[in-house]
Amino acid sequence: MFEQDVATSTKVLYVFSVILFRYLFFATIAFIVFYKFKKGSWKFSKIQPLFPRSKEYLREIRYSLVTVVIFTIIGSLIFLSPITPFTRVYYSVEEYGWGYFFISVAVMLVLHDAYFYWTHRAMHHPRLFKLFHRVHHLSTNPSPWAAFAFHPLEAVVEAGILVIIPFILPIHPFAIALFLIAMMIYNVYGHLGFELYPRGFSRSVFGKWINTSVNHNQHHAHFKGNYGLYFLWWDRMMGTLREDYDQEFDQFAN
Repeated sequence: MFEQDVATSTKVLYVFSVILFRYLFFATIAFIVFYKFKKGSWKFSKIQPLFPRSKEYLREIRYSLVTVVIFTIIGSLIFLSPITPFTRVYYSVEEYGWGYFFISVAVMLVLHDAYFYWTHRAMHHPRLFKLFHRVHHLSTNPSPWAAFAFHPLEAVVEAGILVIIPFILPIHPFAIALFLIAMMIYNVYGHLGFELYPRGFSRSVFGKWINTSVNHNQHHAHFKGNYGLYFLWWDRMMGTLREDYDQEFDQFAN
């Protein structure tokens, strides 16, 4: 029993380390490149001209570290507990094939985008905002460190997608890993404060459905509209895309 407890604790520590590394790795690279080395030369792409103060970075990191702990607890409950056998996680790629493996990653992104849009929009309800979402919106001019800067209750909501997916979708652990990496990259980009897509992208046939850093920065600046994560189809279908989005995008895109 003792050896089993030690093995479980080691696995939980491993999960914590992976989640922490994923946050620090991508946020640190983005911060060093855009907020240090290229701070001056790429300033024309800075969506809000001022840079956050040091204490704002520290607040974002502090809340993000709490989020890492919460994500670790929930992830361990789903993937390292007696609950795990009841999920649809599989371990041999051959069971469903490589085609399904990559399709499952795309499906997870689509499901997550829908989950995020509706939970995010719900947390903007006046009765829920202060309790769940206000902490994240303390970053009115977000930096890459804000990617995980959630109130603990919001962190639980954000982790909810990994409570849902393994029970409804056959999923390989490596597919989950790819999904989580893609999520982290796009989350850091959304809070980057700089626009990377080219001018005219937001009006293109493909780009009109893709979320951008300008889009999410508007959400942080104005608190209303632009609720999507990876895509804009829910915002466009539900009429929650800000009317000045395309104009502001072209202002900061290269």
